[in-house]
Amino acid sequence: MLPQVFDTPPGFFVSRTAEGLAILDEAGHPNIKLQYDIYHAQVMEGDLLPTIERNLARIGHMQVADNPGRHEPGTGEINYPYVFRRLDELGYMGWIGCEYKPSAAGLGWMQPYRTAA
Repeated sequence: MLPQVFDTPPGFFVSRTAEGLAILDEAGHPNIKLQYDIYHAQVMEGDLLPTIERNLARIGHMQVADNPGRHEPGTGEINYPYVFRRLDELGYMGWIGCEYKPSAAGLGWMQPYRTAA
């Protein structure tokens, strides 16, 4: 379940985290998880980390992009070093995908987060 911003592109049925979670509640299946798009959540509701902390057990996948512009993490207003550090502290073990419009920086933003397990 992926809540989407209404205006990019228009017409999505679910646009906020709470709406997506309510649908998951209706479905009643523990194997259905929320896909939390950090970019869209910032645009639509802000309050990223408190929302993630409250719902971490229900999030199965996260997507990253920065706002404004939907470019790489580190190019906008979202404090991704803090977000990633907090996800580690919380023990998030799900997937994190990249869904952004690349700039000339390529994947260089990822270097500080590449560590051997």
